[in-house]
Amino acid sequence: MQEDFLHYIWKHKKFRFNNLETTTGESIVVTSVGQHNFNSGPDFFNAKIKVGDQLWAGNVEIHIKSSDWFVHSHEQDKAYDNVVLHVVWEDDTEVFRKDNTPIPTLQLKDVVDVTMLNNYEKLFAKQNKWINCENDFPSTDDFVLTNWLERLYLERLERKSETINTLLVASKNDWESVFFKMLTKNFGLKVNGESFFSLGQSIDFSIIRKTQSNPHVLEAFLFGQAGLLKQDIENAYYLDLKNEYKFLKQKFGLQNNQVLPLQFFRLRPSNFPTIRLSQLANLYNKHQNLFSKVIESNKVEDFYELFKVSTSDFWETHYTFQKTSKTSIKTLSKSFVDLLLINTILPIKFCYAKQKGVEIDSEIIKIATAITSEKNNIISAFNNLKKVSKSSLDSQALIQLKTEYCDKNNCLKCAVGNQFLNR
Repeated sequence: MQEDFLHYIWKHKKFRFNNLETTTGESIVVTSVGQHNFNSGPDFFNAKIKVGDQLWAGNVEIHIKSSDWFVHSHEQDKAYDNVVLHVVWEDDTEVFRKDNTPIPTLQLKDVVDVTMLNNYEKLFAKQNKWINCENDFPSTDDFVLTNWLERLYLERLERKSETINTLLVASKNDWESVFFKMLTKNFGLKVNGESFFSLGQSIDFSIIRKTQSNPHVLEAFLFGQAGLLKQDIENAYYLDLKNEYKFLKQKFGLQNNQVLPLQFFRLRPSNFPTIRLSQLANLYNKHQNLFSKVIESNKVEDFYELFKVSTSDFWETHYTFQKTSKTSIKTLSKSFVDLLLINTILPIKFCYAKQKGVEIDSEIIKIATAITSEKNNIISAFNNLKKVSKSSLDSQALIQLKTEYCDKNNCLKCAVGNQFLNR
């Protein structure tokens, strides 16, 4: 048994309230369980508890055994002088205040329903399970699960906002610059994400503003910063880019020694960094105020239209600088735009609205619900238990559920775990 379980029992009043008594037989009336403290000090602040004829206002400390008070050296800590009730699973020793009067003790094992205890033990039983509740997840109430997934999705957006806020501080609140960096990272997808992010970090966005009216110059800038113009290739297009970047490097004092190497290995040709960088250059050439348009758009169809861009002409017959390929127009696919929406656009819109004090949660949820669910090992495993992921909202929420709750055994903070415990 963990103390977290006892915190849960006390906080949510999951014990028999009537006719409570201390271990010495005095009556207990709990008016308020207090405020849960997640920092150092007693577990609950400002509780209101009547013991016998005396009404106390103070703190509550919770342990598995009474003797844990001394194991944790609370008798030497002034922060525990105002504890008015010691709540334990098992009372195995008496605990005293500084004035040598005993601290009233409530033994929970006498007042907790055995069914909840059995459910708890079953949930946390040491078995070879993917998640603790995998045997019971299929029977989770649909209404409970739907509402929990929506909350988890917003929680995941909050987590993604941390990176955005850090970039905002570094850029002195330049939203266009932050959006460019986040967008660049996601153009690199999983394999080149960090490399593309380091590329975005190496670029002063003011240079994008100055070069975006000319797609060839912008391509030269991005290819050069990415370290793709260092070879000796006898190709007119390549040589032109190389000369252009040499001029830009001197003009703007460019450095790219912090940009991580790009990978081509095990990538589909359509995801080669050459193709993605050309598409990115054409995107910023097509939309001089891309960030503003993203903020103004509120329908999935708007974004598909906004990101309807392809490469420059050279890349219609190439995937690399040297080898010619069959002609194809390499437009950003719907599935790729979906990934941009999930990982960049919606988090940016969420964070921007929050900073401006505008409520757009329902708009974000509507867009996320209209995007097809992602496919990965986590989503497949959940769907094998219960067909639950129908949209990107579901898939993002399930990733949050697995990584922040299931993997960390935070079942007591999970709506699914709570439903199972309270059966």
